[in-house]
Amino acid sequence: MPSVSARSHSVTVENKDVALLKSATIGRGAISDIAVAGGTLAVTHFAEDSVALLDADTLAPHRSTAVGQPTAVALGDGRAHVAVSSASYDAIAVVDTASGDVLREYPLAFTVTAITASADGKRLYAARAGETGVDVAVIDLTAERVGTIYVAKGEDAVIDALRLDASGRRLYVAVSDARGSRLLTVDVESARVRRTLEIGAPIRGLELGMDSIAYVLTSDIAEGGVLYFVDLVKNEIVDLAQVAQTPTQLAIGPDGTRAYVVDYDHVAVVDTEERAVVAEVSVGARPSAVATHGDRLYVADYDGGVTTYAVASPSPMLYSQFENAPSLVVPARRELQPLGV
Repeated sequence: MPSVSARSHSVTVENKDVALLKSATIGRGAISDIAVAGGTLAVTHFAEDSVALLDADTLAPHRSTAVGQPTAVALGDGRAHVAVSSASYDAIAVVDTASGDVLREYPLAFTVTAITASADGKRLYAARAGETGVDVAVIDLTAERVGTIYVAKGEDAVIDALRLDASGRRLYVAVSDARGSRLLTVDVESARVRRTLEIGAPIRGLELGMDSIAYVLTSDIAEGGVLYFVDLVKNEIVDLAQVAQTPTQLAIGPDGTRAYVVDYDHVAVVDTEERAVVAEVSVGARPSAVATHGDRLYVADYDGGVTTYAVASPSPMLYSQFENAPSLVVPARRELQPLGV
């Protein structure tokens, strides 16, 4: 059961943005992912084959459910949707957040690498990597049926992040392979790739902000961690910021003024208006996952702990400065060839 952690915590560079609230130990070993919605925090614990459901304010445990080896989690409509892996197949387990019961399991072919849920929790999108390319499984949780959006060919292609816009009509898919990376815009209704934007280095995180701005986090040995600002209307990169050395995950605050980047030994707090790191948060262990909700920041780590912080932000950011910003030149790379539907 979760307990108060005795580990050290710190906020450096500028500590006015972040204040420590609570810390709890959820289990042994690394936490693979976390998600928060309403008053529930879902924590996937790979080493213990379980998903823990906590009170988002107090970190008090509600339920712990055995689900297989969980890799990712998304919350919606009173359900935790958990990507799980086993020796025979990957699957999506649907867990009731009130009772902790597993309501349904959807076995899926290939390897699930990322998931995202619609705002109403009625559909779940699961990125998959197969032998010849990548696709997205679309699970209609109401009708209990599964469809497929074919995305791209490539034996080494992988989707590390995907997000659905607020309208539920456009799915943004981050595809990386040995040749580079690209952000694909998929029309959900037609299940076709409509736009491709070359990014460059492998994509580690993707979030959607206000005013049709997307945040794309990349990482490689040469350039380290870079946060790209993408105008989704123009389908172009409008700015970038160096944010970390070896980032693995990204979260955006509700008002879009702060980005939180998981680096090797800390979480970098990025001012998205100034495009600069303004704080570094350490939890006394290597961070593994991060999530935001309201004025709260949740950081999970490789020692099985979760720490919550109160975060402050300035007035909501306006993106008018991007309207006349010049496009940045990105090295040309070969595009993946979309598959037919």
